[in-house]
Amino acid sequence: MKRITILGAGLTGLTLAYQLKKAGISATLIEARNRTGGRIHTLYNEAQAPVEMGATWFGEKHEALLAFLAELQIPFFEQFLQGLTFYEPISTSPPQSFLLPEQAPNLRIAGGSNALIAKLLSHLDSGQLILGQRIQKVDYQDGRFELESEKQHFSCDVLVSTIPPKLLVETVVFSPRLPIDMVEKAKQTHTWMGESIKVAITYKRAFWRENGYSGSVFSNVGPISELYDHSNMDASHYALKGFMSGAFHGASHEQRKNLVLQQLGKYFGKEAQDYLTYSDCVWQYEPETFTPYSGYILPHQNNGDAILRAACFEGKLILAGTETASAFPGYMDGAVRSGMESAAQILQLME
Repeated sequence: MKRITILGAGLTGLTLAYQLKKAGISATLIEARNRTGGRIHTLYNEAQAPVEMGATWFGEKHEALLAFLAELQIPFFEQFLQGLTFYEPISTSPPQSFLLPEQAPNLRIAGGSNALIAKLLSHLDSGQLILGQRIQKVDYQDGRFELESEKQHFSCDVLVSTIPPKLLVETVVFSPRLPIDMVEKAKQTHTWMGESIKVAITYKRAFWRENGYSGSVFSNVGPISELYDHSNMDASHYALKGFMSGAFHGASHEQRKNLVLQQLGKYFGKEAQDYLTYSDCVWQYEPETFTPYSGYILPHQNNGDAILRAACFEGKLILAGTETASAFPGYMDGAVRSGMESAAQILQLME
């Protein structure tokens, strides 16, 4: 039986491990972080709404993810958008309020996006998952891979990397080297979530709903550029969650919190100051996700490019992850598709 190693225990890696397990194949997952989920990162506090620091929304067009949630029996719900929305076009005018037009619903996973990660983890066997090991070197010789982290050595016959392509080629040394065209393309590939700053504030009451507001904000002024109601599916615990301008990555946690609360006060008044918790995540500071670009990279640039899925090392190295997906790259749906596509490649290799 060929030994299979998956680098990364995010959504793609766990989807792949799950698909292989259904086929009777056990793969080893090696994760650099001390947690699973990768760019799915839900924070939980007792008696408060779960808040997403990472992947949050999906839609009806994301058929692979929807089918996967149905298979795993994980419920989901529609993003709350009822009531007035604030729009702030310029700093010299007060915020405007309007009703959002009808649109295709954005959907969220009940219990937080991490509910999907937890369900996939429940299907792993003991010993399948290794945390806290960042692979630094990969040698391929005589049909086998030898992997080195700072503290451990691993061997396998088939290797799947779900690490963002840019991060992979800039932090892992391959011998022999990866194809130069693949490396150059990977360096110019946008890493989903990389520049994002997610912020979330939990509350005892959904005062915005009580006052006829959706909780949504769109601002050209900032520091929050977009904000949404982030209450749980049952509307029993309440939160607001949004995106802060990437320009504030250099501010301290406390400075970002004060700026966010000040901005919310403009829209919702003093009630916005009576919060339970404030959380944020600056993804530029996540070394297992982000490395700086050498020049300007467009959102989703080169995501899904076929060269990122090209055969390497006799087809035994597979580059996977949402950036490599054949459809909806850069989304949770793309991550699931990539895991399934990689599983199909491996099963073909095993024949």
